[in-house]
Amino acid sequence: MSRLEIASPKRAKIVMEGLYKDLERRIESSPPGLCPVDMARAFVELCHAQTCGKCVPCRVGLGQLNQCIKEVLDGKATMKTLDIMEQTALNAMEASDCAIGYEAANMVYKGLIGYRDDYEEHIKNGRCTCTYHQPVPCVALCPASVDIPGYIALIREERYADAIRLIRKDNPFPTTCGFICEHPCEARCRRNMMDDAINIRGLKRMAADYAGEVDPPVCSAPTGKKVAVLGGGPGGLSAAYYLQLMGHQATVYEMLPELGGMLRYGIPNYRLPKDRLDEDIRAILKTGVEVRHGLKIGQDISLQDLRKQYDAVLITIGASTDKKLGLPGEDADGVVSAVQFLRSVGKNEHPDLTGKEVAVIGGGNVSMDAVRTARRLGAKKVSIVYRRRVADMTALPAEIEGAVAEGIEVQTLMAPSSIEVDEQNHIKGIYVTPQMISAIRDGRASVKPTGEEDVYIPCDYLIVAIGQNIETRHFEEAGIPVEKGKIHTKSTGAVEHMPDVFAGGDCASGPASVITAIAAAKVVAANIDEYFGYRHEISCDVEIPEPSLEDKIPCGRVNMTEREGCERVQDFAGVENCMTKNEAQQEAGRCLRCDHFGYGIFKGGRERLW
Repeated sequence: MSRLEIASPKRAKIVMEGLYKDLERRIESSPPGLCPVDMARAFVELCHAQTCGKCVPCRVGLGQLNQCIKEVLDGKATMKTLDIMEQTALNAMEASDCAIGYEAANMVYKGLIGYRDDYEEHIKNGRCTCTYHQPVPCVALCPASVDIPGYIALIREERYADAIRLIRKDNPFPTTCGFICEHPCEARCRRNMMDDAINIRGLKRMAADYAGEVDPPVCSAPTGKKVAVLGGGPGGLSAAYYLQLMGHQATVYEMLPELGGMLRYGIPNYRLPKDRLDEDIRAILKTGVEVRHGLKIGQDISLQDLRKQYDAVLITIGASTDKKLGLPGEDADGVVSAVQFLRSVGKNEHPDLTGKEVAVIGGGNVSMDAVRTARRLGAKKVSIVYRRRVADMTALPAEIEGAVAEGIEVQTLMAPSSIEVDEQNHIKGIYVTPQMISAIRDGRASVKPTGEEDVYIPCDYLIVAIGQNIETRHFEEAGIPVEKGKIHTKSTGAVEHMPDVFAGGDCASGPASVITAIAAAKVVAANIDEYFGYRHEISCDVEIPEPSLEDKIPCGRVNMTEREGCERVQDFAGVENCMTKNEAQQEAGRCLRCDHFGYGIFKGGRERLW
């Protein structure tokens, strides 16, 4: 009998596994603005190194594609080279025996279609279209282009009020975004190459907590121009803020009793305490923005009247109406939309859900807000019903984890098929059709019925959270072009054939995040300023600290802690705990200051708004 030995990984394998992890982190943190042709070359070379050599299309084909891309980068290619590459890629896709050859060739083929102008620029002019003056990755991915490294450096020096001033140059809602921003900036944080992305949102929240109320900048001299802003949500208030800073008198028209839009009437208090939202709104109103409450466009006032009274009109209404399931019984008692449900709670009109079974249909952030709110209103059982998998939910992972921690039941791969009501037209439950994962379309797995019988889910209250729409009827009647439920505008935000009417935010782009609405409002405000014949610049006059030259050693990320699940479901108080000063110091110290090391200095404090 031969002697057996315990298998242990070879040193080469251990090193290679580490290299794979390093490569994964580098890909994750790759910044915007990289040359796509060079990235294609790197990817093809990596795939070519993984080929086994058993089939010619993969081993030889990828080698030929790699050589062609090198010729493009070296200035030795011609336009015919692109045709050869396209045919070679198609052949490799069709004839490769495994996924390595197919996927690598498919990536090249999609690149030839998607960014062919980059290939042609290399061939014709020997250069890349991407710029070497690209912004820092975190800034590039922030829709509002907030100076993130700058305010992190200020936080490290405990200059919290200055950090808020710097943020407000590009985002007048620093406190609000410290609580609820989806932080896309963290996705490409270069710190990922070492350990983990910096907790940018957490640092913003910490600065807002420790700074207290910070006065806005001094407004420019009055220009005599007046602008009507329709909608008092984040987009409308942001636009009014910047218009006022530039010297134009902004008047916000809001149909609800208080300002904030979906921030106040759509996001529950446990995620965004309304007294903290009021901090941002007070700072905006201190600039001199005027407000008209209780007036609904098309009902209490018309667009034509506003155009006569003001030099410009800006439409920034949010996505405040709901989408329907399209099922019989949807009008039964106990069936409400998430928008309607959350707005009632925002007005302190709490439905009594004590001891009831609640189901929420949908897998986005709004559905998570709805289920967690229902739990706090005393529901005996709350379920999320979603037709895809948890991995396919559009809600932030932290929101899903928070819901599960609070006892929410998640029922996935279940598509609503019918609603059962009793004799009094009150909902009794819903039938759902079991689904199974199917083909991937546009990068996302689709679903199809499994063929099994429908499943019955009893519920006393059904909340539908499958999307939101824009109320556009009055604008259509006023002659404003509307396409697919959105107001159609030029790239500047101006409405065709109405040079004094502009639109921005959800009503022009469709439902999006808060920071996206803020960014759109900032751009439209700047374009209204130019329409008036001005070119004001916004400055915060904050001196940003020089970067430290100390070594940056690997260090774990500081995450926000939360109140215990069993405690927080009893009330609507805030869930997250703020960082301590020591935690913020450490987290801010992890910043690599990419704005000075590797990406050039983009500071100056007096940039245009876009």
